[in-house]
Amino acid sequence: MKIGIFDSGLGGLIVARAIQKALPEYDYVYLGDTKRVPYGNRSHDTVFEFTKEGVEYLFCKENCAIVIIACNTASARALRRLQKMYTPSLRPKSEHSPFAGGEGKKILGVLIPAAEEAAKFERVGVIGTLGTVSSGTFPKEIKKLNKKTFIFQNPAPMLVSLAEEGETKNALSFIEKYLEPFRNKKLNALVLGCTHYPIFKKEIKKLLPKGVKIISQDEIIPKKLKEYFKRHPEIEKKLSKRRKQTPNESKASYGARILVTDKTQTVDNLTKKWFGKNAKPKLVQLGKA
Repeated sequence: MKIGIFDSGLGGLIVARAIQKALPEYDYVYLGDTKRVPYGNRSHDTVFEFTKEGVEYLFCKENCAIVIIACNTASARALRRLQKMYTPSLRPKSEHSPFAGGEGKKILGVLIPAAEEAAKFERVGVIGTLGTVSSGTFPKEIKKLNKKTFIFQNPAPMLVSLAEEGETKNALSFIEKYLEPFRNKKLNALVLGCTHYPIFKKEIKKLLPKGVKIISQDEIIPKKLKEYFKRHPEIEKKLSKRRKQTPNESKASYGARILVTDKTQTVDNLTKKWFGKNAKPKLVQLGKA
């Protein structure tokens, strides 16, 4: 069985690459809903339905034992509900598992690990999609861990579209605009509350005062996943291990199956950039979209 990684688009590839580098022995399937990206401006119910379709595909079609939702909007708006659907102890007795073979499979998100890191600081800024910011999930989760932390949020919606196009230079003016509200907040840390945003990590760092910690999920999730497997060996034992690498397979692309719902030139370029020249995204369809 495999480790599935689901995102609204291509931003989660950065997290997927980091996970694969830290845990290279497992088989991975990445699914990016590039046809319907971004999720940040969608309604609560729509985000849930789209995410449900992605998780269902990875469990039922790709034989995944665990799925990581590498999308903060989906983590904020759909994760808890999906976890209840898949966990018998949390699901009402009148309801059955929604998908065949769904029992015992796990769904994790990327938002909580970032909140755990942010709770270590006194004054924290958060940039994210409109959906993530409006959900209030980051402040809620951070406050659970540290009531003394001050949290300041600002949406940065255009960064998702720019990341999907691989446009780092054209993003500078937008980044300046999105960071402006934090100028006088005396931040100790800034959470990149979207898995697309690490693409702009260098640009963001240049615009922040010295000493401000950037909390980026590609640096956090691999370690958290390792810890999770140690606590849950029953899940880890289900995972298939990679066969021996052949000379023609690049280390970057090997072991990862990449699926997208819309295949464009940008998709090909960014996948090869992050997973090697042999990476070949496959087109799939979710739901009725």
